Amino acid sequence: MSRIFETPLYPYVRSPDQGAAGPVRRPVVVVGAGPVGLAAAIDLVQHGVPVVVLDENDKVSWGSRAICFAKRPLEILDRLGCGDPMVDKGVIWNRGKVFFRDRQVYAFDLLPESGHKRPAFINLQQYHFEKFLVDRVHALQAEGRPIELRGGSKVVVIRRQEDGVQLTVDTPDGPYRIDCDWLIACDGAGSPIRTMLGLDFVGRVFEDNFLIADVVMEDSPDFPVERRFWFDPPFNPGQSALLHKQPDNVWRIDLQLGWDIDKREEAKPEKVIPRLKAFLGEDAQFEIEWISIYTFQCRRMPKFRHGRVIFAGDAAHQVSPFGARGANSGLQDTDNLAWKLALVLAGKAPDGLLDSYDTERIHGADENILNSTRSTDFITPKSEVSRLFRDAVLDLSEHFPAFRPMVNSGRLSVPCTYDGSPLNGPDHPAMPARTRPGAPAADAPIPGGWLIDRLGGGFQLLTLDADAPDTLDADGIPVTRLALSTAGDDGRLAERWLGAARSAVYLIRPDQHVAARWEHFDDGEVRAAVAKATGRA
Repeated sequence: MSRIFETPLYPYVRSPDQGAAGPVRRPVVVVGAGPVGLAAAIDLVQHGVPVVVLDENDKVSWGSRAICFAKRPLEILDRLGCGDPMVDKGVIWNRGKVFFRDRQVYAFDLLPESGHKRPAFINLQQYHFEKFLVDRVHALQAEGRPIELRGGSKVVVIRRQEDGVQLTVDTPDGPYRIDCDWLIACDGAGSPIRTMLGLDFVGRVFEDNFLIADVVMEDSPDFPVERRFWFDPPFNPGQSALLHKQPDNVWRIDLQLGWDIDKREEAKPEKVIPRLKAFLGEDAQFEIEWISIYTFQCRRMPKFRHGRVIFAGDAAHQVSPFGARGANSGLQDTDNLAWKLALVLAGKAPDGLLDSYDTERIHGADENILNSTRSTDFITPKSEVSRLFRDAVLDLSEHFPAFRPMVNSGRLSVPCTYDGSPLNGPDHPAMPARTRPGAPAADAPIPGGWLIDRLGGGFQLLTLDADAPDTLDADGIPVTRLALSTAGDDGRLAERWLGAARSAVYLIRPDQHVAARWEHFDDGEVRAAVAKATGRA
């Protein structure tokens, strides 16, 4: 297993830029080759934008790190061309259980309805996730796409200008300069780019510590494939615990430790192993693959866009890991950003369109921070009154389903709906709330496959039992039609997209979010909605 951490996937190679007479200018540079940076680069090049990715490392991240990937990011990965290997390798799960002390209080299903291509979640170690993204980069390079991944390349100086960004990059062969029109900073929670620009987070740091231990052990009927969360368990009294299965017989164990601890001491194997044996059983046979101790932080930058520098993922916002909102929200950042930046670079949209990235993804970050903060407050009550309330809710939830929504073991990641976005166009009140303007597309089975596979990459008109032109040129923005009928539908397509309306016309954005909807096609209305969705209204 350790070989994946030791093998360079994008080793340093001297770039022609380093021998150029002067600084070479690139349209987009991405700093950081983690999940968010790689996804941003793949998305941009699929939109026809040449991109260079810089990272001081040349290997996958050490340790499992992010492991839970939700349905919506899996749909994004399908559009990026690497969803299948992720799901094939990952551990699929839809169910979870909540325990209080020594008893189960209830179970839940995160995808109770059928008719979706992807599951609610997969568990997949971040190092596998990054490897599949790097494989996709290499496949695009083999097709001749203009995407470069430069390892051993550390950004040490950044200078912002009105029309671009200047970077000094340190390499084994010495420093060189590269200029770019736009810089996307995906360089993690400790973002050097953010530090160099004198920017910072605002938010809250929680006074508690948690132990992550990834252990390798054989399957056991005592630990089925599901999310398990314990409040005040016998093996970790007064604290909490979380268990997930990962591929290759790796299990993620998360144990609350409390605030006043010696982190270095608690991370030693002689301290960790007794805790694990108390959880797994004295006779349990396992090997420790990775140990980490962390403190919760729920914080974000006040703005994600700073002129020609745009922040995404952990570089822009941080949440607690309960709820799997970190990497999942980072992938939704790039999904929101790439198509907008591509239109701006192509001269088809004004620079101001990128301000909607701030509006929409700060809305998403605030939603994640709110849910993550509430989860952490419930999991780690800071007063005796709060603890008594929490324990009463857990006791009642065992017998009274009405109390279960109050239990918060980490509200799990769901896609953000951009209500109130300046890009949203007209709505129709008879249609379902789940597919209103700003919402991500709801998947459904259609003849020949899945609706989600027929959306994305450009602007589309999705029509249900409605007439419309097959193609439309909206002042240089091509719009193509996907025509569907509810005749012969099993009811799921109509329930998710038609509602009480007799027919429907949806304008879908390139990131598969709804921009506008009507009961019938109107050429002027659609053109106006495209103009609004591209910041040209």
